[in-house]
Amino acid sequence: MELAPEQEFLVALQTSLAQEQLVKLTLSKCSPKSSELTHLYIRPILIKDRLQLSFTYRYTTKDIVKNYALKEAIAILEEQLGSHFLNATLLTTTADWLLQYNKKRKARLQQRNPSTTEIVGTEHNKQKNYLIAEDSPFLSNLGIASHGKIAKKQQDKFRQINKYIEVMSGLLEQADLPLVPQVVDMGCGKGYLTFALRQYLAQHQQDAKIVGIELRPNLVEFCNNQAAALGWNNLEFVAQDILTYDNDKIDVLIALHACDIATDIAIAKGIKANAPLIVTAPCCHKQIRRAMRSSQTVNNSLAPLLKNGIVEERQAEIITDGIRALLLEAHGYQTKVFEFISSEHTAKNLLITAVKKTNKEQPDPQLLAQIEAIKADFGIETHYLETLL
Repeated sequence: MELAPEQEFLVALQTSLAQEQLVKLTLSKCSPKSSELTHLYIRPILIKDRLQLSFTYRYTTKDIVKNYALKEAIAILEEQLGSHFLNATLLTTTADWLLQYNKKRKARLQQRNPSTTEIVGTEHNKQKNYLIAEDSPFLSNLGIASHGKIAKKQQDKFRQINKYIEVMSGLLEQADLPLVPQVVDMGCGKGYLTFALRQYLAQHQQDAKIVGIELRPNLVEFCNNQAAALGWNNLEFVAQDILTYDNDKIDVLIALHACDIATDIAIAKGIKANAPLIVTAPCCHKQIRRAMRSSQTVNNSLAPLLKNGIVEERQAEIITDGIRALLLEAHGYQTKVFEFISSEHTAKNLLITAVKKTNKEQPDPQLLAQIEAIKADFGIETHYLETLL
């Protein structure tokens, strides 16, 4: 008798345990989406010479780790699959298995070639469950790792990559994306995060076309050479000004550390393309700071504080990014503004995320009025993003 997809998936898991072939198991796409639980990571561990499964429940603000005997762990998985989690990815040394449920909770199982043939350690410790493993080949190609181990000087970069992918994994689940989305990374530099996103999507059998936009031809050539060496045909890099990129080819817009108004250009591209997902990490806020400084009058009680340069700079950052978020909301996006990595790694660690929720023929007039009031308080004539829209 033919097994149901979820039963076949569990048989594959039990077989990998019996033959010591289990690498890891990840449950994602939590249902309902409002839940603070985002992922469940499972790996084999040895406790007093007995094989068990360690469950790491990842919430938005914390991790909770629980260890279970194999029989109990399988029972918990049967309960979770298709009810609390709609995606499950099983990595073994012989094959990858992807179990997916549609909106009607009908399951589909796919088997792929193995992503890795390396067995993880089964020691009982507090080992971090990274979404991007340190033995991922692209990390060696980009000089972050060597022989499957992260270089000492690249530890911060590796943590940044994984934090970024953790954020993106949740956003991609929230966004209403086409079957094969076009992801555009504007100002991608050497492509660390662009490669990492492609790796994450491949691990979860998500097809996507990823384009990195970068002005410096030497970096574009380097990234294209590494993508070719990895055999990643759906990842390419082009030397192009982001102003000239075709708006009709954007489903996910990413712009990390684009300087000053380049962030506004990227956001405007995403809004005009009606992109389901926009993710930006602003860098520099010169336009609004100059506008505040050149203003003849500032009509609020903060005016005496702005004579101090550092306070003026930080206030300019708050106004610039606050108005960016409000303009995104005015065009139908649900936004969040937060720090996504430690300030010890970089001072420019703010992330603005925007998920399209409603289609608007005209921007929300109430939000536009709020923006006008903020500008009036600081004597600002215009925010550059407004001129682009």
